[in-house]
Amino acid sequence: MTTIDQTTRVGEIDLDEVARYRQAQLRKEMAERNIDAVILTDAVNIRYATGSRNMQVFTARNPASRYCFLPVEGDVIMFEFTGTEHLSEGLSTVQEVRHARTASFVAAGPRIAEVERLWAADMIELVAERCGPNAMVGIERVNAGAAAALAASGLTIVDAQEPVERARAIKSPGELACIRASLRATEAAMYAMREAIAPGLTENQLWSIFHQHVIAAGADYIETRLMTAGSHTNPWFQETSDHVIEPDVLIAFDTDVVGVHGYYSDFSRTFHVGPSAPTARQRELYSFAYEQVHHNMDIIEPGMTFEEYSKKAWNLPEQFSGNRYYLSAHGVGMTGEYPYLYHHRDYVEWGYDGVIEPGMTLCVESYIGAQGEAEGVKLEQQILVTETGSELLSEFPFEDDLL
Repeated sequence: MTTIDQTTRVGEIDLDEVARYRQAQLRKEMAERNIDAVILTDAVNIRYATGSRNMQVFTARNPASRYCFLPVEGDVIMFEFTGTEHLSEGLSTVQEVRHARTASFVAAGPRIAEVERLWAADMIELVAERCGPNAMVGIERVNAGAAAALAASGLTIVDAQEPVERARAIKSPGELACIRASLRATEAAMYAMREAIAPGLTENQLWSIFHQHVIAAGADYIETRLMTAGSHTNPWFQETSDHVIEPDVLIAFDTDVVGVHGYYSDFSRTFHVGPSAPTARQRELYSFAYEQVHHNMDIIEPGMTFEEYSKKAWNLPEQFSGNRYYLSAHGVGMTGEYPYLYHHRDYVEWGYDGVIEPGMTLCVESYIGAQGEAEGVKLEQQILVTETGSELLSEFPFEDDLL
């Protein structure tokens, strides 16, 4: 099988221009909701708004170790983790870098309540200085004590998720170039992993080949451990382990790569190990998944509401309903994002309405595995919604021997 040379597929990308577009998008969404400033603590959202990257997994689990003050107008201030202030210097999207006040029990111990109040006082003073009185401030995940102290100050506090997610949903040409670069690197890693498939390897050993290649290509990390074999493929969401891959089983894999330039590369494939040919049931499962993905890709068009999509989406056979994937499709950008598109049977309970818009990038999902059976199939494609329909972004081929 021929591999893809990702270096020849995408030209130079002006990452500074991409970051400026993203920041402008966020400010536009803030202005539409009369939000005067947001305090971003989510590592991915900080990178979206500024282009600054710093220990994303570490800062995600250490409250207030790194955060960003972004007003709807005026200077953006990055609060960096101790000793890393230099990482945000020189960015056109950040005008000032300050030292973060880490409000976690690990950092503060029994002084945690005091540190939370001091953190909130810092933010209250900054909002008053930069936004004036009676400001509306959007916040993300912070400690309960810090959030309570902010609320007690008299500021109007709202959740920052809506403006951030709506901003992230529409991609610029520069973002699309980043996404394609990420996908090409991930696909090259997938080819290397596919060539290594053999009975006797553990899931961990096989997955490590993929992991090595995506990291070497410049990816950040892999968000999940969803590569399983044989009986571990059904139900879905069993994690990669030391389970030994047996002959003639299926291997199901969801990439979930926070990849090149920080953009998510998210497609799924299922392989057959051999040495024998796939069974009739293995091919049947694969064909169902293939049909679901392609039917749902074909119906997506700009202007379609989420409810309309749900009604027109592939009708999941009852035998696969119990183990169905929780979504029919979802947004994708720097990670999984807005919107979630639900199966018709789940729309009333879980769904919400909205409109599929040009510039959205979506992942169309399928998991086919019957309750009580040994194996299941995971397939997924990443697409761009265009002015006239959709464009396929993920290019890794499907398996001829399973179709």
